[in-house]
Amino acid sequence: MICVSRIVTFLNLKKHTTANKNIIISAIKQRRNIISNMSEIDQSIGFERPRLVAKKILAKSQGEGQGAVVRRSIGRPELKSLDPFLMLDEFSVSPPAGFPDHPHRGFETVTYVLKGGVTHQDFAGHKGTIHAGEVQWMTAGRGIVHSEMPAGDGPNTGLQLWINLSSKDKMMEPRYQELLKEDIPSAENEGVEVKVIAGESMGIHSPVYTRTPTMYLDFTLKPDSHYHQNIPESWNAFVYIIEGEGVFGVPNAGPASAHHILVLGPVGEGLSVWNKSDKTLRFILVGGEPINEPVVQHGPFVMNTQAQIDKTIEDYYYGKNGFELAKQWRSK
Repeated sequence: MICVSRIVTFLNLKKHTTANKNIIISAIKQRRNIISNMSEIDQSIGFERPRLVAKKILAKSQGEGQGAVVRRSIGRPELKSLDPFLMLDEFSVSPPAGFPDHPHRGFETVTYVLKGGVTHQDFAGHKGTIHAGEVQWMTAGRGIVHSEMPAGDGPNTGLQLWINLSSKDKMMEPRYQELLKEDIPSAENEGVEVKVIAGESMGIHSPVYTRTPTMYLDFTLKPDSHYHQNIPESWNAFVYIIEGEGVFGVPNAGPASAHHILVLGPVGEGLSVWNKSDKTLRFILVGGEPINEPVVQHGPFVMNTQAQIDKTIEDYYYGKNGFELAKQWRSK
């Protein structure tokens, strides 16, 4: 969902290591503060070792694509990346704005429509539209050129997540998984509803296959409800709040509101959340197994070395090694 000219960012392993170190230090400090107040907390509520919020960032609006507006959380200066996640945008687009023809290589995009619809076309002849509550999981692999345009009048909104691929998968053939509403399993219990886009919750599993092991859960909590979700050990994880206000980690934590991303600390069994407000809380919980490889990013190209990025730019310019159809194709 990003044109080449919009972003030129280079990341390396050292920056990843520094960012992770800062998150760990922040989580340790918060845990010490929580322990000092343990007498105020009911130990029967939540996990014995909950994951705490290590970083909280408000996703601010910015222009992107052709006249579109996004709220970027991952991929901005305060949070360059969170291995294996490269970017998270909450987008809003109305015709004639959109995301016209642009390339990708080396990662996956997950588009989840919240309102309206998005129509996708690519140079391999794939075309489709996903509507509110539906998902496209696209593995760009060795190369794809596509467009993403609004499918209806008025604001079309949703979330797009970029997930890195390991070095062994970066040059795989592109593939798609599209989930309609009826394809996404869901469950409800005591005021909590979850839609399982990837991974497992409340005993139900998603049919989606994730190259990089990933969980992607859409939670809705009614007022005065709470839930405790396990997160695999060693996975990085975050919450993005779509609407409402919630308390995350422990019951006496401060509330967080819509358009905030909450990076969870690396230690703990899972996420505990409470809706103590009088309005509905909706958020996504996303977790993934770190790849722990160097990352070099040039706009919509994500590889492991600068030499690979240079080769990717050459492949795209000359139309080879996966970009053979790039020059003659235009979306309609």
